[in-house]
Amino acid sequence: METIKGYVDNIIFHNAENGYTVLELICGEEELTCVGTFGEISEGTNIEAEGEYTTHPSYGRQFKIASFEEKAPEDAAAIERYLGSGAIKGIGLALAARIVRRFQEDTFRIIEEEPERLAEVKGISQRKAMEIAEQVVGKRDLRQAMLFLQQYGIRTNLALKIYRIYGMEIYRILKENPYQLADDIDGVGFKTADEIASRAGIRMDSDFRIRSGILYTLQRASMEGHTYLPAEELTVRAAELLQVEPGQIEKHYMNLAMDRRIIMQKSGESAQIYSTAFYYMEANTATMLKQLDIGYDVPEIEMEERIRKIEKQTGMDLDEHQARAVREAVKNGLLIITGGPGTGKTTTLRAIIALLEQQGQRVAIAAPTGRAAKRLSEVTGKDAGTVHRLLEVDRQSGGRLLQFQHHERNPLKVDAVIIDEMSMMDTMLFDALLRALRPGARLILVGDSDQLPSVGAGNVLKDMLDSDCIPSVALTEIFRQAAKSLIVTNAHHIVSGENPVLDVTDRDFFFLTRHTPEAAVRTVAELAVKRLPERYRLSPFEDIQVLSPSRKGATGIDVLNPYLQKLMNPPAEDKPQIKYGHTVFRVGDKVMQVRNNYDIVWKKGEEKGVGVYNGDIGRILAIDRAANAVVISFDGRTAEYTPEQLNELELAYAVTVHKSQGNEFPAVILPILGGYDRLYFRNLLYTAVTRAKQLLILVGEKERVEFMVKNNLRTLRYTGLKFLIRQEVLEKGE
Repeated sequence: METIKGYVDNIIFHNAENGYTVLELICGEEELTCVGTFGEISEGTNIEAEGEYTTHPSYGRQFKIASFEEKAPEDAAAIERYLGSGAIKGIGLALAARIVRRFQEDTFRIIEEEPERLAEVKGISQRKAMEIAEQVVGKRDLRQAMLFLQQYGIRTNLALKIYRIYGMEIYRILKENPYQLADDIDGVGFKTADEIASRAGIRMDSDFRIRSGILYTLQRASMEGHTYLPAEELTVRAAELLQVEPGQIEKHYMNLAMDRRIIMQKSGESAQIYSTAFYYMEANTATMLKQLDIGYDVPEIEMEERIRKIEKQTGMDLDEHQARAVREAVKNGLLIITGGPGTGKTTTLRAIIALLEQQGQRVAIAAPTGRAAKRLSEVTGKDAGTVHRLLEVDRQSGGRLLQFQHHERNPLKVDAVIIDEMSMMDTMLFDALLRALRPGARLILVGDSDQLPSVGAGNVLKDMLDSDCIPSVALTEIFRQAAKSLIVTNAHHIVSGENPVLDVTDRDFFFLTRHTPEAAVRTVAELAVKRLPERYRLSPFEDIQVLSPSRKGATGIDVLNPYLQKLMNPPAEDKPQIKYGHTVFRVGDKVMQVRNNYDIVWKKGEEKGVGVYNGDIGRILAIDRAANAVVISFDGRTAEYTPEQLNELELAYAVTVHKSQGNEFPAVILPILGGYDRLYFRNLLYTAVTRAKQLLILVGEKERVEFMVKNNLRTLRYTGLKFLIRQEVLEKGE
């Protein structure tokens, strides 16, 4: 580390959100370009910084600042330069010169201790004198607060966020209860708060610490898909996290329940413990589903005439199950339609939409992901968007829970909503959708209950079906044309517990035997980079997707992605790149968004919007260090990321089967070899197979494929929607 001193002459770039700054520093006779993270900094400010010299390929020699300390100006010239820099609103160069001529090196003391004396300077009234003093003192408070927070290992941009929320209260909060930060501030989790608390001397058995740890354990469980935990399991998990005795955990449950931070539900001898938010989401969902479940009296003769008319107008020929689904969609305010590949879900949807529109109803169709919505548009011929786009994210709502512009007080102006790919719908998003439906609106849900559950918390589709309280129709007939596809027939073999046909070599489903991970990875790469593009004229980036059951392991995506990146997008002088953690992102790379970001602004021609969502796949178009931007295109929507936001992205040459949900690809390559048994189960194999539209190639060992087919242990999720729906029906006396 090297140390430099100087004053800020010019701020070239400053990102107010994360503090990333490019500035010119005058160090004696030298002008030096510096980059680093600053909370707030003004031209004219004196700093002492530690860091290292680097050489940027485009911008030359720079000083990368690791840490800095703001210094008070040491002489009259430095004071005048600071005051005249624009840092203090209302003071320009001329006024700064007059102030310093009057008070010299005593200027800052006068401003802070005797601000009324500033009125001795021509052009400064008593009111303006106090405004200047308030600004100087405020900046001093900020500087001191930032230095105080840095003592606790808090990085600059997070320290700035903390100061903006709490102001001078930070000293009391860090002394009494640092865990409040985890409750109030995005970007501060329990672990961060726990590190701060440890440095602040908070005891391991502090009530604040244990309560915060319990809530964090529930939050972490929601990331595994659970909406609650059994009390016994919550106790074990929280005690292990906090390194305290179980008894010290259990004694806090009642207090947290009284404070409405958790909800405890009795189930026989045990208890289910929810975070308050998830309990009310599931309870409200059950109530609203019951309200939607309205029957409409439509004479059978009239219904049959409508169906025949639709068939004649569209050229569709509905089978018995499809016709029943259409009838039920008209006769019920709420309906679930399920079916695997090739069972005619698309034809059924088109018929339902046509019939409802013929009745003059306004119909909205949507899916949980962008790619699923795009496919829905293509197969129905109707405009479809994501559920987020349908509800319209409210960027001004603030807070930790996502909010939308459409809700109970501003419902959607439609008569019917149809949602496809319901297996992907999580509890939070489904609750928001139900709240946005106006009274009397129809809701038709379409999905495949044999696919993996949502990435987010909940098991919405399965819970609704398992409740046996909601009207549903299962499409089971495989149509003749679909039956010609080995992808379709093998998918149905798998979901029925039968081994797929692996020895046919002239259709759309192929199996290549490889006995070692190294051989499997080489084969996967050869197929993706050379053989499939040459034989089938498929684009390696747009048409071919490598999937893997797991992230880790010898054939996991952590191994496959850098291997495929090296072959498909190798480094070159004309390809800027940037490293984040262990990952190198390069212009041209295929990437996936791995968490919902509701604030990123995107453009598509003249259209503008916000939000890039978990599972969206794009390509890096540009990396611009000067503008601090990584430009990415997601199906034509172009968004700019800062380097600090790259933690929301992963390379997507290979993705996990879980992350591929809602997407379909012309060609899918899936290595199946070794791996952790609990990750190799039937539903995962079925979901992977149904991601392929035209071509599927499995690479590995037949024994492992057969193991997955036999392993029908579904991922365990603690969810309460099924029971709450039944409870809602019983309470209504039905």
